[in-house]
Amino acid sequence: MNKRNFKVIILCGGLGSRLSEETKKIPKPMVRIGNDPILIHIINIFVKYGFKDFILALGYKKEKIIKFFKKKKINNVNIKLIDTGKNTLTGSRLLKLKKYLNNENFLLTYGDGLSNININKLINFHLKNKKVATITAVRPPARFGELFLKKNIVKKFQEKNQINAGWINGGFFVFNKKIFEFIPKKSCMLEKDPMINLTKKKQLIAYKHNSFWQCMDTLRDKELLNKIWKSGKSKW
Repeated sequence: MNKRNFKVIILCGGLGSRLSEETKKIPKPMVRIGNDPILIHIINIFVKYGFKDFILALGYKKEKIIKFFKKKKINNVNIKLIDTGKNTLTGSRLLKLKKYLNNENFLLTYGDGLSNININKLINFHLKNKKVATITAVRPPARFGELFLKKNIVKKFQEKNQINAGWINGGFFVFNKKIFEFIPKKSCMLEKDPMINLTKKKQLIAYKHNSFWQCMDTLRDKELLNKIWKSGKSKW
């Protein structure tokens, strides 16, 4: 695997409305976990595995990210900042980056999720299966205790177990350049028509990640990630 042949796209342009306590002033990828924006933590996941070429798809409050990277340099890492529009949907953001992607395969993730996923294993899985798209499937984080009732009497209380839950989109993708054949020119979300059409053509495969994954959708999520970081036992 030649890592120089893999560019990493990070989608950084969304409004982040469910985290409005923070995103009124800054874009979601700039929300801090510990001393750094979550965006830096995400970049470091890939840097750890030797990936050096990043394309950040900017939109909402792009000037905050541009200003940050004018001041902060990451050693041996090439970061390209591309404005893909404030209100552009995820599929259309990716389509706007097509001209920057001249290699056979590339990686893509969102600017708000952390994981201890092994990127090398993810890519090897993608290459072995020879599909257009590989999606990482994760267990949704456990949030609530589960009650087992009989006539309103609690018969059993069980902390929510991730193993019993279904699989969801974990946001770490590997795409072959053929993905652009599945993205319509009209405004679209990557997670809708392209994924549905890939599924119909049997060109979407899931890499199951059973270990740590956590997105930062809400203030509660942000506080949880900060708590993990401050414990000195960060899992990503």
